[in-house]
Amino acid sequence: MKERLIRFMQGRYGAYGPDLLNRFFLGGALALMVLSFFVRWRIVYWGALAFLILAYFRMFSRNYTKRYAENQAFMKHTAKIRGWAGKQKNMMRQRKTHHIYKCPQCRQKIRIPRGKGKIAVRCPQCGTEFIKKS
Repeated sequence: MKERLIRFMQGRYGAYGPDLLNRFFLGGALALMVLSFFVRWRIVYWGALAFLILAYFRMFSRNYTKRYAENQAFMKHTAKIRGWAGKQKNMMRQRKTHHIYKCPQCRQKIRIPRGKGKIAVRCPQCGTEFIKKS
């Protein structure tokens, strides 16, 4: 029985687990399910159920090329949002050790180490010099 299940699931999840589109569907289903407990709108519950059905359909599908193409299209359409979120995450991680200022002239972001007192900062792009506390 275990071997039959292994053969059935082989290649279904992909080599590295569920793809980005499936994770989006599963996360959206979870979020809508939790929201449906508080809101009591049937449409939210049915939306969560639809996301869950789509995720399981994609998970058990044998049409690998079609699922891959769907995932690539999803990644293409969400690239800007994911890039912005990655930059924000990186900036939040750096805030422990650095200040991040914007040049008053050209709006270029400049990273200054913390704990150096008041220092004169020169913008590498336009050469404007301004004083900031680090």
